[in-house]
Amino acid sequence: MGVEVSDVEFVKARTDKREYRGIVLPNALEVLLISDPETDKAAASMDVRVGSFCDPEGLEGLAHFLEHMLFYASEKYPEEESYGKYITEHGGSTNATTSSESTNFYFDVNVDCSEEALDRFAQFFNKPLMSADATLREIKAVDSENKKNLLSDSCRMIQLEKHLSSKDHPYHKFSTGNWETLEIKPKEKGLDIRLELIKFYEESYSANLMHLVVYGKESLDNLQSLVESKFSDIRNIGREHFQFLGQPYSSEHLQILVKAVPITEGDVLRIKWQITPTLRYYKEGPCNYLSHLIGHEGEGSLFYVLKKLGWALSLVAGEAGANFEYSFFFVSIGLTDAGHEHIEDIIGLLFKYIRLLQNSRFPEWIFNEISAISKTQFHYQDKVPPISYVVSIASCMQFFPPEDWLVGGSLLSKFVPSRIQMILDELTPSKVRIFWESKKFDGSANLVEPWYGTPYSVEKVTPSMFQQWIEKAPNENLHLPKPNVFIPTDLTIKLVQEKVKVPIMLRKSSFSRLWYKPDTMFLTPKAYIIIDFNCPLANHTPDQEILTSLYVRLLLDYLNAFAYDADIAGLSYSIQQTVTGFQVRVAGFNDKLKILLDDIISQIEKFEVKLDRFSVLKTHQENVKLNVRLHLFSFVASQPAFHQLRTVEQLGYIVYLSTRNDYGVRGLEFVIQSTLKDPRHLDTRVDAFLTMFEKKIYEMPDAEFKRNVNALIDVKLEKFKNIWEESSFFWAEIWSGTLMFDRMEADVNAFILQLQVEALKKLTKEEFIDYFNQYIKVDAPKRKTLSVQVYGRNHYEEYKKIIQEEQSPKTYRIKDIFSFRRSRPLFSWSKGGSSHMEL
Repeated sequence: MGVEVSDVEFVKARTDKREYRGIVLPNALEVLLISDPETDKAAASMDVRVGSFCDPEGLEGLAHFLEHMLFYASEKYPEEESYGKYITEHGGSTNATTSSESTNFYFDVNVDCSEEALDRFAQFFNKPLMSADATLREIKAVDSENKKNLLSDSCRMIQLEKHLSSKDHPYHKFSTGNWETLEIKPKEKGLDIRLELIKFYEESYSANLMHLVVYGKESLDNLQSLVESKFSDIRNIGREHFQFLGQPYSSEHLQILVKAVPITEGDVLRIKWQITPTLRYYKEGPCNYLSHLIGHEGEGSLFYVLKKLGWALSLVAGEAGANFEYSFFFVSIGLTDAGHEHIEDIIGLLFKYIRLLQNSRFPEWIFNEISAISKTQFHYQDKVPPISYVVSIASCMQFFPPEDWLVGGSLLSKFVPSRIQMILDELTPSKVRIFWESKKFDGSANLVEPWYGTPYSVEKVTPSMFQQWIEKAPNENLHLPKPNVFIPTDLTIKLVQEKVKVPIMLRKSSFSRLWYKPDTMFLTPKAYIIIDFNCPLANHTPDQEILTSLYVRLLLDYLNAFAYDADIAGLSYSIQQTVTGFQVRVAGFNDKLKILLDDIISQIEKFEVKLDRFSVLKTHQENVKLNVRLHLFSFVASQPAFHQLRTVEQLGYIVYLSTRNDYGVRGLEFVIQSTLKDPRHLDTRVDAFLTMFEKKIYEMPDAEFKRNVNALIDVKLEKFKNIWEESSFFWAEIWSGTLMFDRMEADVNAFILQLQVEALKKLTKEEFIDYFNQYIKVDAPKRKTLSVQVYGRNHYEEYKKIIQEEQSPKTYRIKDIFSFRRSRPLFSWSKGGSSHMEL
């Protein structure tokens, strides 16, 4: 059987110039090819319809563990982690994620390296090696990942919801896996986890369950040839699609109020219903209609009323966990302290609003607004990084017909009131589950969730109790929203004859400067405006800094009701505190952007402190040669550091090396989060890694050095993907005062000239080694290190011991941050009137 080429016409955005082709390989693997001549990154995503729901009984986390193991090595490329090393050395990144019903593997890489990268990627699904050594190490990595999640309230609450579901449904399972499920229990049962892993892979992974997206600079014909040669050998065992029939919740799991104790402060109320899945009605969007109204934040909405009463900080509503068998509709409310005392009233108001919707007859103009917004946002969407794009599409391919692979369920076109009524009829007290998170329940919760140790209690809530709550809830003026004035109608693009590459100053006075750059690159009907308010006393003292922060938060709070309409219409704004005052940013479709900006400025002009809301809220950017050497070291060392400290030494799940820039003070940053070792030990392992890595630096072949240099150049040459990235880059130069609008070109040219042109100071391997010896090497003469050590309860004894010890001659223990700061010399910074501490 040959390759099937689809003749389907894909629904694509009006501004999308890329070419697409769908093919089916002889092994039944469905593939989408994307040709983008302008891209500087190639990318691919493989979505395999095998997830944690497929875990064999008693081997919780096996699908997730397999995701980890496939990265290690293959028969064709047997060196461990050579895949990740190749991708990193060629300007790319790689990752994977395991969900309930699928596992998605993905990467991006410099475009000239895509062929070998795809070949290495394909081996995941051809002939992976799963050695015994790698198996044990990666079990530890999975266990470390799970320990990290033990402190995540989102993970804890998700697992609590799953725990309180039918044991006969895979939704009930623990999906991450840990040392107990992957090492201890299998051994107790006489099972070899590696053999079970191989068996699971061979029985589950089949080409007919896979969807591949490949994104490259090549033509569609060349991409097709490439994919055919790399992916046609993947086995197709004719595996039937896994099916998980039935509903996760039985009657005993409904009409319950669960009180749970979170790790962090802050009360959250989550109301959830089991509903008919709406994937089959994705063009009608019944849940989109209801979530638009229940989650609305404008005047007359549920959130508007709750906020006015001082009971809520946030409200989100929508569909979650959707597949073809079951789905959920949820309302999540962030509570104030006062809200904690009015839970029954809040739930009563929610059901009052649902009754309002039942009597509304679902006005069609609301659907038309939602449809218009969805069309505008789809057709004029910003170009996202290829790696994000391929992951999104590969996931859509599992659920939607080929013509809608690019759009998924984001375009609504059919108004069917009966579908909306069908979902609304399911949002009843008889089908509800309520989860209430608060530290105030600590000590009163009588049950413990087994996987994460979350304390909780369960109470039954009867329909009569709901009726009482509804009747006694405050009589507030709940009503449907008004028509949205921010929805754009004029989407024409004003072309500029002369191509302006950098911002120009239109006006300068003693009080202001106005910079402007027309969009000559992306040609979308959008604009981006940044206004920086320079307030000299805003951060002069700690008290003034706190007051400035409160001012910004109150301003955002006051703007929320009217600006919500702007947000859902594709306009956005942000107000944030800066070191010199505060900054306003507005962005989106330029047709109605001025209305939004005028409203924000008006609110600033007439600002006043409202006591009720206040009480709720109170609780040259430099040496180019040194910088590129720093970036090159981070580029060369980040993957080996991850391999040594995480994979080999198993210090923790979160391990990374990167560069950082604190107002012109640049450096390397090692971050390790560990439950096994105390911070002082981690410090010694970082130094041990640097000592070990000396040999790698000194013995690096010239060809490898040049390859790393060229890969870093490719990263620096990456183009802006959208107007927001370009505007943010230019603003960073204006705000810093450096005004190096050609910084990207200047950096790269300086780097290339140092490397290639003998007439200038080119960067050689010897110079790079000298930089390492001077600034990074252990005990290097110019090395300055700040170690921030956070001791958890597992290492409290080590903490008590270390604070009693005498500090070594080469270290200084900071006991008073402010005194230490005052003792340091100032670092010269290019922004006038400001200086920064030098470490």
